[in-house]
Amino acid sequence: MPVIGWPCKLAPLSFRVIVDTRYLEFPSMAFAYPFLNSDLPLTERIDDLVGRLTLLEKISQLLHESSAIDRLGVPAYNWWSEACHGVGRNGRATVFPQVIGLGATWNRPLVERVASTIADEARAKHHAAVAVGRRGQYQGLTFWTPNINIVRDPRWGRGQETFGEDPFLTGELGVAMVRGLQGDDSHYLKTAACAKHFAVHSGPEAERHVFDAQPTPKDLAETYLPAFEKLVRHGVEAVMGAYNRVYGEPCCGSRFLLVKQLREKWGFQGHVVSDCGAVDDFHRHHKVTASAAASAALAVRMGCDLNCGCTYHDLVLAVKEGLITVAEIDTSLRRLLSTRFRLGLLDPPARVPWSNLQPEIVDSTAHRALARQAATESIVLLKNNGLLPLPRNPESLLVVGPTAANVGALLGNYYGVAPQLVTLFEGIVERVVEGTRIEYRAGCPLDQPAAPGVNYTFSTAAESEIVIAVLGLDPTLEGEEGDAVASSTGGDRVTIELPACQREFLIELRKHARKLVLVLTGGSALAVPEAQDFCDAVLQVWYPGCEGGRALADVIFGDVSPSGRLPVTVPRRTADLPPFNDYRMRGRTYRFADIEPLYPFGFGLSYAQISYGALSLNAARLCEGQELTVQTTVTNASARATDETVQCYVIPPRDQPEAPRATLVDFRKTPVPANSTIKVEFHLTSDAFRQVNAAGERVWWPGRYGLVVGPASPGPRAIALGAPTPAAGEIILA
Repeated sequence: MPVIGWPCKLAPLSFRVIVDTRYLEFPSMAFAYPFLNSDLPLTERIDDLVGRLTLLEKISQLLHESSAIDRLGVPAYNWWSEACHGVGRNGRATVFPQVIGLGATWNRPLVERVASTIADEARAKHHAAVAVGRRGQYQGLTFWTPNINIVRDPRWGRGQETFGEDPFLTGELGVAMVRGLQGDDSHYLKTAACAKHFAVHSGPEAERHVFDAQPTPKDLAETYLPAFEKLVRHGVEAVMGAYNRVYGEPCCGSRFLLVKQLREKWGFQGHVVSDCGAVDDFHRHHKVTASAAASAALAVRMGCDLNCGCTYHDLVLAVKEGLITVAEIDTSLRRLLSTRFRLGLLDPPARVPWSNLQPEIVDSTAHRALARQAATESIVLLKNNGLLPLPRNPESLLVVGPTAANVGALLGNYYGVAPQLVTLFEGIVERVVEGTRIEYRAGCPLDQPAAPGVNYTFSTAAESEIVIAVLGLDPTLEGEEGDAVASSTGGDRVTIELPACQREFLIELRKHARKLVLVLTGGSALAVPEAQDFCDAVLQVWYPGCEGGRALADVIFGDVSPSGRLPVTVPRRTADLPPFNDYRMRGRTYRFADIEPLYPFGFGLSYAQISYGALSLNAARLCEGQELTVQTTVTNASARATDETVQCYVIPPRDQPEAPRATLVDFRKTPVPANSTIKVEFHLTSDAFRQVNAAGERVWWPGRYGLVVGPASPGPRAIALGAPTPAAGEIILA
């Protein structure tokens, strides 16, 4: 979606938006119309309001800037709000770690708590804005999040907005976010969540308005659709269509996606919104329609209910030309009104939970503490030769690097603004005791040739006991088209290696630093094999949010044991990747790549000494409809408590055509006290073993299956990097 408001030009025979700046005092208008009576059933209220609207008024409610209907007391409403990792673009907010960092926590309850906190702040901010007559963009309660696209390629700049490369992890954490955002009230939505971008939308950014994705039926069913189906079946209120085409149909006007999959197969009851300007793409770029009126008609007929943009103004012409009926418009209108009623937007505030939340909760001490916990749990320790944790009183400490004091490296994209943003450098400085000499130098540019001549950083490094280099990316280099201002490719990366100037700097720095810790910032995989070879410790911190600096200090100085795990595979080099615009999954992610990675999916080290016991199964054979209990033990032989992310994988028979190498089927992040052993148990239904055939069907495939329960995706690389040996076993599917 664009980062600014979509510019609209009113179509002929249309209307002008009237913004209602009044805060409706419902008690004075009580029951003037049945639709205002919050005691009536939802369907009756919707039917009553729809029956009172003119065609122009109906169309006005299908645009993201829905105009006020003053004669009926219906206020204006702007549907476009963002909450990727905090209330976005609407002033002060608690900034949580970017979503890829939340993915690295592998913590369902934590993600739900973060989302619920975001919804609390959203409610407080919304009601405060309405109280002073403001109903503009980003001030509503319909949030176009979570982004549950799969990171099929780490070059995609918007991978930072997602939970990573795995459909199961993405679906589970996506459901947790939806639950937190929407709440558990039986009558009202706390806020409305939206699963986006449906579907097969993961770059290249520069081609998103024109490309036609042609995944195999197997890849579509196995990789691209499962997270969407899971969120739909768990009650997500909205789905956003993508810009691109799939199998020749534009996603926001696709019978295959919106009718057959979403409505008929999955039973979706909510509303569909277009990505911003995507309906215009039908005639401007995809060339599947001849006019804006035809594009608008196609989108509504296929079930795209809400237009982010202004193409739906031309529904007036579409009706006159017989391209669409008023009844079809009414269908979309009813879905949208259902969301507004369920948010309580037409009810007395006293009837709606959360109406009394005060602005003082925004960026409160409690919310910042949660942001710090989330950031701490997101940090992945990739290497440690014993240097970490650091003492708090080293003789001297040098912090270097272009993202060490970089506010953007905390925020990622789609962010709010916290009054205090603790940079990585500031967090370290705050923690070091008095008496330690600490210095900071930028060291090198972010992504341009270094200046000629002497670089004083290296002599300072030689004089320092410990050097912490903070390198990587910031949102100027990766993100959405139009937002990553230093990217030459619309927000994507050409390579997954460090920018050349940073790589050269790190190699030279190693020659001078006595002890070297590397901290990597960024929104996806960064291939830095040199760091694995010669740094004493390596950590990935993503875009960690407003408390990122303190979270890093918590880990580096040993207040907590690192517990983040990679939600993406980190290849060794760009050359190991298939072409960026190839939407087949072969050669991608831990499930289908044949080349050994630098760091495997699910990997991350700890300060504790963890080991896994033998695997125990409650049966040797499994039939359809049965459940398998998988059990192991996790032992912590150290004096330090930790959290361990226990991951359960199924390995299908090798005789299955194009079978994945392994598939994550469950996981649990669990505390393991010092010097103790805990039992971990998974209950797998037979569906966890179903495989996807070439036709995209989930089938029962008898044979011998492997089961691996451990600290990372199966394979020798994790063990070579120092991860504990996993527990393994076999089950026969009959």
